[in-house]
Amino acid sequence: MNEKNSRRRRTAPTIRDVARLASVSSMTVSRVINGEANVRPTTRDAVNAAIAALSYSPNPAARSLAGAAPVRIGLLYSNPSAAYLSEFLVGSLDQASRSDVQLIIEKCELGDHEIEVAKHLIDSGIDGLILPSPLCDSLKLIKTIADEGVPAVLVGSGRPAGELNAVSIDEYSAAYSMTGHIIALGHQRIGFVIGNPEQTASDERLRGYRDALVKAHIAVDDALIVQGLFTYRSGLDAAEKLLDVADPPTAIFASNDDMAAACVAVAHRHGLDVPGDLTVCGFDDTTLATAIWPELTTIHQPIADMSRAAVEMLVSMIRRPRASDDKQQHVVLDFTLVRRQSDAAPRRRPPSRSARPA
Repeated sequence: MNEKNSRRRRTAPTIRDVARLASVSSMTVSRVINGEANVRPTTRDAVNAAIAALSYSPNPAARSLAGAAPVRIGLLYSNPSAAYLSEFLVGSLDQASRSDVQLIIEKCELGDHEIEVAKHLIDSGIDGLILPSPLCDSLKLIKTIADEGVPAVLVGSGRPAGELNAVSIDEYSAAYSMTGHIIALGHQRIGFVIGNPEQTASDERLRGYRDALVKAHIAVDDALIVQGLFTYRSGLDAAEKLLDVADPPTAIFASNDDMAAACVAVAHRHGLDVPGDLTVCGFDDTTLATAIWPELTTIHQPIADMSRAAVEMLVSMIRRPRASDDKQQHVVLDFTLVRRQSDAAPRRRPPSRSARPA
């Protein structure tokens, strides 16, 4: 009996396992799962990281239909931003609890591994799948799921594939708005850090930036556009390149908060004041945006709400398949430009820059 229980624990982690890994109480884990507000962001992040590491799925005590098999939906993730993932898990777990379904969380790597993980879940009888960014742009994965006829929802794609339902924001308009805001402050030299080239959201944000410059009759300078990967490390490299050009920018708009935070760090290393010498703006409004100084002006992407909407949409597709047949849905949520302390009008005098450290 003990051996049987031991095997079960290895295959089905419990809320106590999550609590132990996160070094919190089981009650705290429960609060995070239920989306309660009275949990510190750092604690919430630790719990969500433990949930993801253990592939833990809440097991609802009651089902809406007596005797019915539990609805099981899979959430695949491969996002390099821990802050983005934490927000996404908060919304997903909250809505899964409200909808009385089991959420199976699986990590996968881009390449062929995501196909392998998806097929494994499909073979196990999963009822539906949620694909957040960047998996929402994996054409091979989308084709595999569509061919199997498994309900799925894409979350965060800049140009969602037509085969599956989707939840997103208007990436183009969000980037256009932020660039317009920076221009309105008086900046003419505006650097831009592109996101991962494999993601359609990156293309849409770059397009919004370019079009806002053109609208304001500001020439698009390719020297001020550098490639990133949505990671903090890529943001460091991008900021170094931008600040090394002959006529450096007075503002940098990075395609996510991780890269924007890296730009702030590099600016400080160069002896620049943010925002006195350099305005830095981000995108997403994750917890990182308010964890650094100065706090980031950024685009608030309602990540938790997007994941809630995806779970709700998917559950509806599973429980009422006839109502959703041949009716692809694309829900577009609102974004908000959130202004904090990292932006200002450009200085009228040349900034004092210290020599770069050796």
